[in-house]
Amino acid sequence: MHIIVLFIIILLVAPLNTVNAQASDKLAENLIKLRGEVEDLQAELKILKSENKNSLIYLSTRKTELQANVDRKKLQLKQVQIEFEKLQEKVKLLGADSESLIPQVLTLIQGVKNNLKTGVPFKQKERLSVVEEIERSLNARKITSQNAINRLWAFLEDELRLSRENAIYSQTIELNGKNILVEIAKLGTVMLYFKTRDEQYGIAKQSNGNWTYHLIKQQKKKKQVAILFDSLKKQIRQGYFTLPLTVQF
Repeated sequence: MHIIVLFIIILLVAPLNTVNAQASDKLAENLIKLRGEVEDLQAELKILKSENKNSLIYLSTRKTELQANVDRKKLQLKQVQIEFEKLQEKVKLLGADSESLIPQVLTLIQGVKNNLKTGVPFKQKERLSVVEEIERSLNARKITSQNAINRLWAFLEDELRLSRENAIYSQTIELNGKNILVEIAKLGTVMLYFKTRDEQYGIAKQSNGNWTYHLIKQQKKKKQVAILFDSLKKQIRQGYFTLPLTVQF
């Protein structure tokens, strides 16, 4: 009887050991698989950290460049203001109709024109035409030096207002060789984005002193610009916005 019982126990234990061995093998296989997945995730995380670090470095560099651009424009406007004040003092001493001041006023006008041509391409032709009309009138002696200075000063005040303004306008731009009417989002005198009638978004980029317009292809960056347009249309002109500073062309 004892022999029979022992034989039965052996028969029961043998399959159990086989099951345990199979379970251990399966567990080991799963652990190896999970370890591989963890290593893959760690490698992916390392790549993402590196890309994020590079992005932060780039954004920091672009932020510095943009701030330098803003500071440069402020300095240019300040220099123009100083020149205006000097000319006004000379006008008081020499008289409003003095011919001797015309060359200096024309030099000042040329400086304003140069700033407009290199600045953000917001209605450049319209703004240039105002200054050029003052220049023509002065050259034709239709206005005096004092009149020209006063009109330039009024124009400069408008430029200062534009440098502080974030708003949406309509403007014709050249895109892919065609002139089209678009909505533009102007951020001071630093950045300019645009929106076409068929809901495409783009950015104005400066290279070697020339401005060109480019469509944004990345969906994430399109959404960022779309949020900007929506906010400005709702009169939300201040706040934190994530915006593309560069795009893939």
